[in-house]
Amino acid sequence: MTKIPENKLAEMPVIPHDQSLVKYPSDFPLKIFGEQHPELAQNVLAVVLKHAPDFEAASMEMRASRTARYISLTCTVRATSRAQLDAMYQELCDHPMVKMVL
Repeated sequence: MTKIPENKLAEMPVIPHDQSLVKYPSDFPLKIFGEQHPELAQNVLAVVLKHAPDFEAASMEMRASRTARYISLTCTVRATSRAQLDAMYQELCDHPMVKMVL
């Protein structure tokens, strides 16, 4: 998945609340990928906690790629709204250490 430019976000269709596949509140896993860096997890955690202050940092899962060049982080947050998820996703995608967010 690639980063979506901000000007393209406005063009994304708005899904009515009653047609959303996600029912809020809901546990929602986010997969964040970046190159191996000692500060990646801390930077991702700061963004996640900004949008989901109740996220338990110890629950973050971390996996290195086979070559250990990349790291994947999984953060399962208690999502309370689509706006919350969209803002968190956008800020993570905009972070210079993050390569991809799913």
